[in-house]
Order: sequence, then C-alpha cells, then structure tokens
Amino acid sequence: MTKGPPVSRPVILGLTGSIGMGKSATAKMFSALGVPVHDADAAVHALYGPGGEAAAAIGKTFPGVLDPQGGVDRARLRAAVLGDPDRMAALEAIVHPLVRAASTAFLARHADAPLVVLDIPLLYETGGESRCDAVAVVSAPPDVQRARVLARPGMTEEAFEAIRAKQMPDAEKRARADFVIDTSRGFPAAEAEVARIVAALTERGASEHPAAG
Repeated sequence: MTKGPPVSRPVILGLTGSIGMGKSATAKMFSALGVPVHDADAAVHALYGPGGEAAAAIGKTFPGVLDPQGGVDRARLRAAVLGDPDRMAALEAIVHPLVRAASTAFLARHADAPLVVLDIPLLYETGGESRCDAVAVVSAPPDVQRARVLARPGMTEEAFEAIRAKQMPDAEKRARADFVIDTSRGFPAAEAEVARIVAALTERGASEHPAAG
C-alpha cells in the first residue's frame, strides 16, 4: 500500500499541575503569545451550566446538586462526592468523555496551528499524556501551594487534602515532564520559560512538518 505525504498537524503540549501551582495563570501566558489553549476546566464549567451536556445527567445521578436555573452547584457537588471514590468515579464517567470530545473538536478547529496547548489538571492521572507530544508541569514549593489554595473562598484543609489525594504527587509529575515551569519565582521568570517552550516546540513542529511548496 502506498503511503501519502505526512499529514501536518500542530505540536500538542499538555499543560498540567496540581491545585494551587499557578497553572491557570501560566495558560494565559501561552494564550498571550498566540498559542491556542483548550482549558479543560472551562469546558467542564460549560458542561455544568444550565443546558450544559452534563448537567441533566449529574442531576439525575446526584439529586439535589442542581441550582434553580438547572446548572450544577459545584459546592454541593463537591460535598456529594467528597471522600467517596465510587461517587467520584460515577461523576468522572459522565464528565470525562464529554471533556475529551470538546478537546477533540478544539484540535480539529486549530489543525493549522504550529502549536496548541491542552490545559488538563489531571493529565497524568487520566492518561492524557498519550495524546500529547510533550508535557509541561507547572510547579511551586509545597508551602506556596498550600498558602495559595487555603486563601481561596470556601476552601478548607479537608477539601484541600481530598483534592491533593487524587492528584499525582508534584515530584512525580516533575520527573515525568518534558518542561517544568516554576511559578514561585514570579511572573517574569515564568513568562520567560513559557516563551522558551513556545520557541522550542514551534521550531520542532516546523522541522517535523515542513511547509509544502
């Protein structure tokens, strides 16, 4: 069978990091450089909203978690699944396939971009790195992480520890990553590292998929 020419596609960078590490701020740095970013959390927010694809199924599985508009009340949902692995698995079975479909549609929309970012909090935990050409982990020391998270409205030590318990340890993420972005050293340092990553991966994409003509 004769093979056709290689199909050009973007270099896919997975962006991840544990809670409180500064991943959302780092994702904005990629966007500021013109890199398309798919935010898995934003996709979940849309799915949870009134009329969102996940809202009705979540309301049926977890009675009492919908707000008067028909969207998911995230505080109620968090309380409904906190500390219960089976209920968490039931939630993930509803949400993860829908988030995956949203990211697939995103990649199709940006098929001509040299580089795209998939911003996925549980990238390694869900095996999402298999879809990526490289992974960047956003990191900070444990004391910085804890202070950031506990400063959030409504956050408790119990909730923080429950969230952290289902996330891969930061040290393991850093060991597995292609790039580590340390947000504890200030925004300028993080922005410089993001710029270096964008330059390196854009150059890599150009060498692997040279323009025709």
